[in-house]
Amino acid sequence: MLRRILSELKEHAPFTAIGAVTGIILIVIIIFAEIPAQISEAAFYTLHPLHVVLSALVTTAIYRRYSRGRLWAAILIGYLGSVGIATLSDAVIPFLGGATLNIDLGFHAPFLETEAFPYLGVPKWVVINSTAVIGIALGCWKQFTKFPHFGHVLLSTWASLFYFTAFGTAAWLPLLPIIFIFLFLAVWIPCCLSDIVFPLLFVRRVASGEDIAYTSHHHS
Repeated sequence: MLRRILSELKEHAPFTAIGAVTGIILIVIIIFAEIPAQISEAAFYTLHPLHVVLSALVTTAIYRRYSRGRLWAAILIGYLGSVGIATLSDAVIPFLGGATLNIDLGFHAPFLETEAFPYLGVPKWVVINSTAVIGIALGCWKQFTKFPHFGHVLLSTWASLFYFTAFGTAAWLPLLPIIFIFLFLAVWIPCCLSDIVFPLLFVRRVASGEDIAYTSHHHS
């Protein structure tokens, strides 16, 4: 399994780097166009739920495809692999990046927050957990796993980026090289872990070395 994880990380690195570059381009546009933080916040709260539903769908589908486990196990794995790891990618790692750069971003975990979701008015935790449920239901219903890897990379990269610009204020231009590193890390490890490695940890025959053709990221 360790060799499989290292192989996945190696294969994901080029896509992730390109995604991080698009994030840097976006932040430059935000700086020079003087786009207000409210727009970044709306973008974050659009991309983060989309990331959760996609991760829940693929994580659940991978587990259901290669396991005869119980339904409750698929639901639990789909939830943890989407809400847990999407929060790590979109919020926790950017927050740590802000702390490293001495930027007060505040910590936001939308799946727990009771404040109203922007432009919907219902609590944030209801929206985020509902998107996870939708993704899990779709993954249980039909094993959709053929999603372009780059699409997932962009979703996660841009959500992480907008966390910076929505909740923080700084002279961003000199910080771009370091932000690039955090954008890369925020996507590289969590995306690989959530959709591929995490569900397969619970599939006995995969862990024993059976060759499985991953379809969630490798093919458009």
